[in-house]
Amino acid sequence: MGSVMDTVMGSVMGTVKAELLRLWKWPATWVLTGVWLVMTLTFGYVFNYLALSGGTNTRDLSQQQLIGSMQPENAGAAVVRGLPMFGGAIVLVLAALAVGSGYGWGTWKTTLTAGPRRVSAMAGTLGALAVVVVVLVALTFVVDLGAAIAVASLEDWGWSLPGWSAVEAVGASLLIAAMWTAFGVFLGVATRGPALAVGLGLMWAVVAENLLRGVGSLLGPVESLTGVLPGGSAGNLAGAVGGSGAPGVLNDLSGTTAALFLLGYVVFFAGAATLLKVRRDLV
Repeated sequence: MGSVMDTVMGSVMGTVKAELLRLWKWPATWVLTGVWLVMTLTFGYVFNYLALSGGTNTRDLSQQQLIGSMQPENAGAAVVRGLPMFGGAIVLVLAALAVGSGYGWGTWKTTLTAGPRRVSAMAGTLGALAVVVVVLVALTFVVDLGAAIAVASLEDWGWSLPGWSAVEAVGASLLIAAMWTAFGVFLGVATRGPALAVGLGLMWAVVAENLLRGVGSLLGPVESLTGVLPGGSAGNLAGAVGGSGAPGVLNDLSGTTAALFLLGYVVFFAGAATLLKVRRDLV
């Protein structure tokens, strides 16, 4: 029994290392990472700083709100507020491309013919994407914290390093990113290609749920439903840990309830993708 488990774990770890190497050398990984970092800096700090320095149309944002959003102690909130919609869409695209491209290039067929079993291969792919998500969230936090310290030092504000609230925000960011990753993996396996998976994922993350929220303002049952959908659950968790003030962030559910829904989605999407991979032909 022990030798069988050692063999399975060795197969999974080998797949994780191979997938990490592929993702490391894949230009799409770096392009999407760069796009996300530019977006979080631009919308989280550049625009707010310009509005604070000389903007004439800040609308409902007071100076204190702008300053608070750029304080180093709120760097965790800056990370999580972008993930329910735009950041989540980027993570979903990366996962869908990583899995779906294996069908288009024929690498899944070659790998599974000569290498590990399907469950081991899928576990290795999910493990590699999990590592990428952790690194991406950590990198985003470091970049946002560096930008916040730079702004606070430039403006000579009194500031302090992030505390426990930042830990909660980063943990929520990891869970939200994990859900979008699992969703992208599921779409990549379900459609057996990158293009359709990316299109469906973007349509759902950016368009469909927003349209449902608009309809929900007229129909109560639809409004209740949108709060527990993938994007709605992500938005509610972001709102619960201080990520308010960005598109897609909600305050309809408690943080615990939203986190449980997200965990359920992670298990469902990852499990459904693995089941499809095991039970279905590759072609």
